[in-house]
Amino acid sequence: MHNKPGKGEYLEVLLRSPRTVFSTKDVAMLWGEERESTVTSRLNKYVKAGKLVRVRRALYAKDEHYDRHELATRIYTPSYISFETVLTRAGVNFQFYNTLFVASYVTREIDVAGQNISFIRMKDYVLTNITGIEHPNGIATATKERAFLDRIYVSKDYHFDNLNVLDWEKVFEILPIYHNKRMEKKVKKYFEYHKSTIV
Repeated sequence: MHNKPGKGEYLEVLLRSPRTVFSTKDVAMLWGEERESTVTSRLNKYVKAGKLVRVRRALYAKDEHYDRHELATRIYTPSYISFETVLTRAGVNFQFYNTLFVASYVTREIDVAGQNISFIRMKDYVLTNITGIEHPNGIATATKERAFLDRIYVSKDYHFDNLNVLDWEKVFEILPIYHNKRMEKKVKKYFEYHKSTIV
């Protein structure tokens, strides 16, 4: 535990942090405070004074301009941004979704301040394997290859618009983490199809 901040410095510690969203647990660690009730009551005072924003139960933000991807990965942990959120950005899929898609240990749809977040349950051994997970801006995010495989893992049949942007060597490197024969066959089929479209 680090030294507790002095009186009046508690808010400073949060504002100096690179994070934009904090769980009560994060704050307790930053403040070196073991009693969650103390942390919660101090946070609620800051919210009342307009110095912090309460995003949902036990989650706080510096202001309204918090990072939505960061929020999505703080609600249920461990979790990471994946599926269509990554695939659309990478140009594998062309359809745009307003929903943020997150790999997690629960399946749940929630709405936070007008942002729809879809949590998709993954088996623990997949969720906690960091192969193909990057941390841009400190937010756990699947590479396009990992997001492609995650989608195949949870969906029987799925249409991808553009397989040419994938690095297939990486796809086959990540594939073993799923321990899934059906998936291996499916990925080979996508690969064959991809090869047939290259002129």
